[in-house]
Amino acid sequence: MELKDYFENQQGLGILSTADSEGNVNSALYARPHVMQDGSLAMIMRDKLSHHNLQSNPKAAYLFVEDAPPGYKGTRLYLEKIKEEQDQERINELRRRSYQHEDELNKEAMFLVYFRILKQLPLVGAEK
Repeated sequence: MELKDYFENQQGLGILSTADSEGNVNSALYARPHVMQDGSLAMIMRDKLSHHNLQSNPKAAYLFVEDAPPGYKGTRLYLEKIKEEQDQERINELRRRSYQHEDELNKEAMFLVYFRILKQLPLVGAEK
């Protein structure tokens, strides 16, 4: 299955892990990424720790666990940031849901961060 179809149709839990320039790691819950036409991934980010880490270290890992019992199904993506933008109109186009306090959210700095996929592995088991 293509990643675009996978993330548009599969429900589950996503975790983005980043590290700063000194190797201090952070993991945070993140929505499913948007797969762009060129094959890159885009994630909407607020100006919090994950975004801050990507300013000094462009590498990240995204782990996605499907809502599909039994067992553990999903994917692991190893990523590298390639660019970011603050186009609020584009960010609003990509949002999958709306929020009750939309006006307050729009006051926060939002970024659309693009990643190249370096490697993809299954959630469980894989060769080195």
